[in-house]
Amino acid sequence: MQPRKVLVVDDSKLMHKMYEVMLRQYPLVYAMDGRQALDRLQEHADIDLVLLDINMPNMNGLEFLAQIRTNGAHQDLPVIIISTEGRDEDTQRGLEAGATAYIKKPFHSEDILEKISQL
Repeated sequence: MQPRKVLVVDDSKLMHKMYEVMLRQYPLVYAMDGRQALDRLQEHADIDLVLLDINMPNMNGLEFLAQIRTNGAHQDLPVIIISTEGRDEDTQRGLEAGATAYIKKPFHSEDILEKISQL
């Protein structure tokens, strides 16, 4: 997969900077929580991949995922969860909620690039 535009949903500005460096070949749009991410999806119709944290204020990643999976326009949008929640049951819960893939923090940039290429 070669995304046209990637939505990064994470409440850490440091993570935003890391993604900016790691994924400089892709146009990135940022959101600090799930509510803001829903707004970004409305503003940018060409987003075709989401990198999603779970633990965020206002609307967490799983709540955001539930919202987009019930919306016809975004129910097939690939979503990669990238989270510190690293237990097997956390991964299973994320995948059952509709994530396309799950990467545990800390991670290497190659992990993300590999998952993107597999989509």
